[in-house]
Amino acid sequence: MNRRVPFLIITATLFAACHRNNGGGISSGTGGWPPSSAPAQVSSSAQVVKMTVSPVQIAPGGAAEAVVRLAIMPGYHVNANPATYPYLIATEIKPEKAKGITADKPTYPAAKTRKFQFADEPLAVYEDEAEVKLPLRADAKTAGEISLPITVRVQACDNEKCFPPATLDSAIPITVK
Repeated sequence: MNRRVPFLIITATLFAACHRNNGGGISSGTGGWPPSSAPAQVSSSAQVVKMTVSPVQIAPGGAAEAVVRLAIMPGYHVNANPATYPYLIATEIKPEKAKGITADKPTYPAAKTRKFQFADEPLAVYEDEAEVKLPLRADAKTAGEISLPITVRVQACDNEKCFPPATLDSAIPITVK
């Protein structure tokens, strides 16, 4: 029997089991973020951080809390708020103005402390998912559907380097009734 036949069978089996996805890496299946959403090469923090908001209902003259969720792709993190050092860009939510709605200071989640190759000391970061709470108040004479624009400033990093910061835009749908 030719000794090359088993080698060719093993090579063909491995080639069939693993394939190159659009991102240029080798994948043996999906998990977490699907390969179609994984960036080929990261050039901005917006490629690895996704933001979602949930609708909020407030009574006229009442208060409620909006939740802004940040989904961070596996293998990446963003700087916490407050950031470990002043020169790091902290994750920051900024509400815009909406008639009849007042947004108070956001409440950021507790950070995880991690040690990375590019920093001498451990850093305060968010990984996987982070929920930021934004207290809202409605004026007594306000009623109806209102959209509160928000921006989130993030700087994503992997285990070796940080990427240019990004500003993510969204709006919180608010029903006042």
